[in-house]
Amino acid sequence: MKVLYLLNYAGKAGTERYVETLARYGSAAGLVQPYFAYHQGGLLVERMEALGVPVRRLEMRRRFDWKAARELAELCDQWAIDLVHCHYLREHYTALLAKRYNPGLRVVYTNHFVQANDAFTRLSNRILDRRQDQIIAVCNRGREQLIANGWSGERIRVVFNAVDPAAWTGGRETSTLRQELGLDESRFVMLCASRFAEDKGHRYLLDSVKLLKERTGLPFTLVLAGDGPLLAPAQKQAEELELGDCVRFIGFRKDIKNLYKGADLYVNSSRHEALSFLIIEAMAAGLPVVATDMGGNSDIVNEEAGCGLLVEYDNPDSMAAAMQRFLEDPAFAARCRENAGRTIEEKFEIHKMIQATYEVYQAALR
Repeated sequence: MKVLYLLNYAGKAGTERYVETLARYGSAAGLVQPYFAYHQGGLLVERMEALGVPVRRLEMRRRFDWKAARELAELCDQWAIDLVHCHYLREHYTALLAKRYNPGLRVVYTNHFVQANDAFTRLSNRILDRRQDQIIAVCNRGREQLIANGWSGERIRVVFNAVDPAAWTGGRETSTLRQELGLDESRFVMLCASRFAEDKGHRYLLDSVKLLKERTGLPFTLVLAGDGPLLAPAQKQAEELELGDCVRFIGFRKDIKNLYKGADLYVNSSRHEALSFLIIEAMAAGLPVVATDMGGNSDIVNEEAGCGLLVEYDNPDSMAAAMQRFLEDPAFAARCRENAGRTIEEKFEIHKMIQATYEVYQAALR
């Protein structure tokens, strides 16, 4: 099956990781022959080319771009594409409009956010829904929101994001993070690797660290990896709160496994999450999790899984209390760490995701 993965911005975030994962493991399993088209280039272009995936730039200027739709249809004819898999509304609409020029084209859309659409977009969704073949929601709340946004529920399937547990094996000794930062083994290290943007919650996360510092005498460090427009304000806030002894900014890093292996706890403070790759990667690497009760986080972290704690978004007291629980209760942290690995194997294992996604492709072709 020839699948064209269509993405407006080919950057370095979770959606890009999702696309790369499908291309890598789907082709390795012999289920799909991947192709890739994008509008704005970035790190994912390099990664897809390294996989040997044919790549083409396709200019998509707006949602209703008939020129882009025609060019997409022509590209699909050229490559004999069976199905287009897209990920945001701009490329999704472009693919649905391309059916006018290539009626046999099939379209699958994965929704990566749990966000309400405005009235105009909901109307547009209802109009274009008749052209839709299949939709993937990466979490249960995402499916509910898609229906509220105007898409037909009978064509929406929930397929969780997933990781390959074999890629995240290894122990603390494999990490250079503590040596790099001058942190000894007895220090409790928390990691957050979100991009510095408004919806990632760094402002209240730093306020939470201030509270935690006041409440415990145990040594800890929060490592903040990533870049983004709000990095400088976050650094200024940490300085104003006098957190220099317990917060370290290390910038954007490609060695994410190295960071996980050097940490004791992964922290997610986001307002918007569908189903975070960073959280499930951290769990696969052996970390328990503190996460906001937003989007699909409750599909990962819950009482059944027993792999961490959910906290209220934008509530420093809630976040600080959860971090303190892990810091001061090693037995609890150890149980959550063990349960994290079990949860990955049961619910978020890569081959299960690839097979479920392929079944969605088959349904779209039918």
